[in-house]
Amino acid sequence: MANCRCGLIGTGISTSLSPALHEVEGRRQGLDLSYSLFDVDTSGSLKSTLDDAERDGFAGLNITHPFKQQVVELLDDLSPQARAIGAVNTVVFRDGKRFGHNTDAYGFTESFRAYLPDVAKKHVVQLGAGGAGAAVAHALLSVGVEKLSIIDPDDQKSNDLSAKVGQQPGDLAALHTADGLVNASPIGMHHHPGIPLPAELLHRDLWVADIVYMPVETELLRAARAAGSRTVGGTAMCAYQAAAAFHLFTGIAPDTERMLRHLDVLLA
Repeated sequence: MANCRCGLIGTGISTSLSPALHEVEGRRQGLDLSYSLFDVDTSGSLKSTLDDAERDGFAGLNITHPFKQQVVELLDDLSPQARAIGAVNTVVFRDGKRFGHNTDAYGFTESFRAYLPDVAKKHVVQLGAGGAGAAVAHALLSVGVEKLSIIDPDDQKSNDLSAKVGQQPGDLAALHTADGLVNASPIGMHHHPGIPLPAELLHRDLWVADIVYMPVETELLRAARAAGSRTVGGTAMCAYQAAAAFHLFTGIAPDTERMLRHLDVLLA
């Protein structure tokens, strides 16, 4: 049975389900796959963890909040999509080099097409302009969103991402007439509890997507459903991006639907 070592670097990731998701699929594919969590809180720790993993023969590492943009400068090359997005969530070690990929955009795109295939897309408001936000912005434009209003507590981040994708920064007032809302911020995660906007801004003519998958039902999703909105959470995005990362780490195409079913079981 072939060996494969991989893992995840991020802050506040002790409850991540990635180890179970990858290791079980690995066994089902005939691999002795181990997936480790590296819970670190500084860019210095990010660098040293990458160095150690590469030295120890890891196939690669996933990268999550808050390092998806910081990791770029520590890599040798980027996939075209990761370069366009400016953020990396999967690093592959190969031939003495570090290659950066972004499977978040793929994960969001597949989830959107599966669960919101027929929604209006003339104007969408996005909350969050970090690494995940950059991937989601590219994904939304790729599925046909005409106008994307990006909002972030850091005005510089929202300005920079908006300029990069050819859009304009927005404000919450845009929600009155927007077709959809996407939360691409960490607000709602176990380690960042709460709701990223006043609940009274939600309404029945607005569809709402949240990329947070733990908890499955965020405060935003509960409030949106109470307002009559059509909603989708982050579970499918998580499974799709994990499946794409698994393929990059192992060279084996996983059973994506099986990984999605497994994640549902883990979250239940």
